[in-house]
Amino acid sequence: MDLRHLVIAAACLAVLSTGCAGSSGSGSPTKDAGSVSGQHTLEVAHFAPGAIVGDVSTADCTLSGGSTSSCATFTISGLPTTYPTGPFCPDTITTPAEEAGIWFDGTGTYDLTGSFIKNLSTLYDDDQWHMYDDLGKVKVTDTREAFLGAARPDVDPQYQNHCVEGRVEWLTGGVPITTTVVIPTNPVRSDRSSTADGLDWGVTLDGIVIAKSAPVGAILAAHTIAAFDDCGGHFNNAEGYHLHGVTGCGTLDDDHISGETAMFGYAMDGFPIHLPLTGEDLRSASLDECGGHDTPGLGYHYHANDPSKNSVLSCLKGEYVANASAAGGGQGGGRTGPPAGGPDLTDAAAQLGITVHELEDALGQSANGDLATAAAVLGIPTADLEAVMPRRPDGAQGAPPTH
Repeated sequence: MDLRHLVIAAACLAVLSTGCAGSSGSGSPTKDAGSVSGQHTLEVAHFAPGAIVGDVSTADCTLSGGSTSSCATFTISGLPTTYPTGPFCPDTITTPAEEAGIWFDGTGTYDLTGSFIKNLSTLYDDDQWHMYDDLGKVKVTDTREAFLGAARPDVDPQYQNHCVEGRVEWLTGGVPITTTVVIPTNPVRSDRSSTADGLDWGVTLDGIVIAKSAPVGAILAAHTIAAFDDCGGHFNNAEGYHLHGVTGCGTLDDDHISGETAMFGYAMDGFPIHLPLTGEDLRSASLDECGGHDTPGLGYHYHANDPSKNSVLSCLKGEYVANASAAGGGQGGGRTGPPAGGPDLTDAAAQLGITVHELEDALGQSANGDLATAAAVLGIPTADLEAVMPRRPDGAQGAPPTH
């Protein structure tokens, strides 16, 4: 992490450590037999000022595994309240790291220097990459039209070989996209891990959606780079600003426990998410398959993946609210996924050479089960996806629902 990353992280810590007033409190949680006692549960006071828009309401809720709990319904701001977004793309092929953002593709994290842009054809072994003009100026989506044409699964051909970045003023209405979520205030451990249907992984303490993996295959297939800022977030017109990786921004430094890292968000199952562990702390943590563990004083919590993985979490260990009606009304999640209870996608994912999570995420981005959109997200022909998908019952429309 360079000096610029450290400065941003320090600023975020300073803002959050001053206290988080201004949001309404939540009610008392409903205890359930499957709940975790002594758990560091959802607390409105942990959120940064302005991260929550309006009031927070609580109600009894039924979770994905059938357990009962108390859930908080609230709306997050859609822009970080502890740091400014950007920068994203470099201006020229000589732009240094401190003047641009980062990129991660599932295998590595890279500073978006001008040199990185210049050497894309070598990195990805593809001579079709040429994201700069004869004067060394990088091709960037520097207008709303270009942003809308490039920040989508089916990239407009005229914006291929562009570095893609967005701004708040280019979103619909020129305002941040808020998201309403329903999160258990009394987490319940599930008997198996899950990817939470089409829901996002969670929310940050400074008001941002923690999204599933970015569709790197589709992005690279169009010879584009969907640039992230140094905090691991970027814009699209469907979700606004959202995170695909975490680097240390917007944390709550209130635990001060040796061998632990700072908390920065809550997963959709209500368990806290902390920054990644490294070195000996990681080796001794005994994390489970979802990156979580129990510790004295903190209870069960997750540690985020390294940003290079392009997925903040790998799975959830707790039950979550599968639909808004289960929590007494209101919309749960700005982007709700397809209904639960669908067929097993393990074989389909294996035949495509991808993970079940990647397949579920692509289907979750496809309105009404449109396989063409899902295929574009994955960067594969629609026919290839159609060939491996489980057959739906006669009369059903679109793609099968995901788990």
